[in-house]
Amino acid sequence: MSVGGAGGADLAASIRTSLRAAADPVRAPGQQAYMKSAMPFLGVTVPDARRIARAACNGVTDAAVLRAAALALWDHAEYREERYAGMAVLAVRPASDDLDVLPVIEHMVRTGQWWDFTDELAHRVADLHDRFPIETATVVRTWSTDDDRWIRRIAILSQLGRRDRVDAELLSEVVEPNVSDPEFFVRKAIGWALREYARVDPDWVVAFADSHELSPLSRREALKHL
Repeated sequence: MSVGGAGGADLAASIRTSLRAAADPVRAPGQQAYMKSAMPFLGVTVPDARRIARAACNGVTDAAVLRAAALALWDHAEYREERYAGMAVLAVRPASDDLDVLPVIEHMVRTGQWWDFTDELAHRVADLHDRFPIETATVVRTWSTDDDRWIRRIAILSQLGRRDRVDAELLSEVVEPNVSDPEFFVRKAIGWALREYARVDPDWVVAFADSHELSPLSRREALKHL
């Protein structure tokens, strides 16, 4: 997967250099152990990786360049923070308003295969829901029945942070195919998504939980604050 040409490669190289300059080799082993990551860490905190990425993208107005930089950081990463920075690039406008970012997000989830990537990328889908509700709803419905548990998880979590903008019908449509899923990370996602929406419409969440055979984990998480 490649787009955007040399501009994206140059931007990725700049971010990579800044990440290495911020490295803390004392912190790195603990980060790697916590994330159970085969890929090593530089020892840069996630907020700092995001800050470095945003600073490097200042003034970039071409979404294709941002997509290319994100993919270069992701696909050629030697350290996990490069992937964190790549995800942060997708949060920068105009990339965050670009529907062409959806295949990039899917690529990252399928190749990342862990919760830290999937959960961060769910927020990028949420950004796109606001701008392209019909197109994104179609995609996440398809994702909700995918063979890949992380793709199913991002479908369920794709409206995190939308609060009163949550499409409850869509939430129901992506949760229902997964209520009997035995995967821990899918069950946890169901509970999380429902718990978040309960802050806006608790009656809806209670009714949903009462009318569906949720796993004990999903039910407990969904109703935790009710």
